[in-house]
Amino acid sequence: MKIVIFLILFSVLSAGVYAKANNDSLAYKLQRKKINAMLAQRAQKFGQYDESLTKHTGIFGFQTKKDIRRSNDILMDIVKTDNDIYKELKILLDYRVFQQTQAQNHSQETEQSTLGYMNTINKLRTQIDELKADAEEQQQQQEKTRNTLIIAVLALSAIIFLMLIFRRRKPAPVKAKRTNRKSSTRT
Repeated sequence: MKIVIFLILFSVLSAGVYAKANNDSLAYKLQRKKINAMLAQRAQKFGQYDESLTKHTGIFGFQTKKDIRRSNDILMDIVKTDNDIYKELKILLDYRVFQQTQAQNHSQETEQSTLGYMNTINKLRTQIDELKADAEEQQQQQEKTRNTLIIAVLALSAIIFLMLIFRRRKPAPVKAKRTNRKSSTRT
């Protein structure tokens, strides 16, 4: 019975942890999706930068200051995107470390609670064994007391029975006849 209660309690606690783990993995997936979108955006900007390098709108097919500035602006956007990607990767890694730490902590808590349950079960078993031994000892004591009372009642009954038998066997003592003293003094 106790094992069934323990299993039910363990499954309820595990279900709560599983639901929480799904929320965590969902947040992790969203963070990864965000980083992948940023990487796609970076790739697109790099394509624009490459295209801007090949554009020559100046006289004789040279790049103008405007072309170079546009290329530099695109390059600066790429650098900003890279910095944002690094920040988001750091968040993702921190989140991963947090998940691992949380999983370890939960594992330790579960282990400690399981050990606590096992200790409690062992203590209860010990108490049950002690109570059984006490009950058995009390039952033996009651049996001894009952047997003693039965023997005492039988002994008293035997004594009373023997007394009755001996009284019946003894002849009744003869009483001496009284003489009338009053009548003899009167005459």
